[in-house]
Amino acid sequence: MTRRAAAAPALAPGDEPAAPFWKTKRLGEMTDAEWESLCDGCGRCCLLKFHDPASGRYDFTDVACKLLDTESCRCKRYARRKTIVKDCIKLTPRNVRRLRWIPPTCAYRLVAESRDLYWWHPLVSGDPATVHEAGISVRGRVVSERDVPEDAAQDRIVTWPAERP
Repeated sequence: MTRRAAAAPALAPGDEPAAPFWKTKRLGEMTDAEWESLCDGCGRCCLLKFHDPASGRYDFTDVACKLLDTESCRCKRYARRKTIVKDCIKLTPRNVRRLRWIPPTCAYRLVAESRDLYWWHPLVSGDPATVHEAGISVRGRVVSERDVPEDAAQDRIVTWPAERP
């Protein structure tokens, strides 16, 4: 069976489609809903990381925060995450430019750098599953910190979260 794409609504002569909010607004100008929708649900920011202050380098592990649902790649207790996980860092328009560990695929980082979102981002694709289908999310690649002894996380360093596709 062949499927045809739905026809786009006709524009009046001289009209152009409105640009998406992430192309027209600065991070600090976004509504809460717009800000939250920038998260693609990849889960990369929820991986345990080690920081070497001497080099400034961050190393990601394949160990996810205990609150991350490793299947959906969403926080199980998002509204209360800061009270449950004391070192959880809430991304804000102010800190997103300073945090050097934010993955290069992260929409918050891309917008802060005046770059466009990738094709698989749900705001572009219209489908929250594309982040998983494109292999960007942590689904199937990580374990929960609940299942790893605390001193073993340092042996689980991986490079893929800091790489671009």
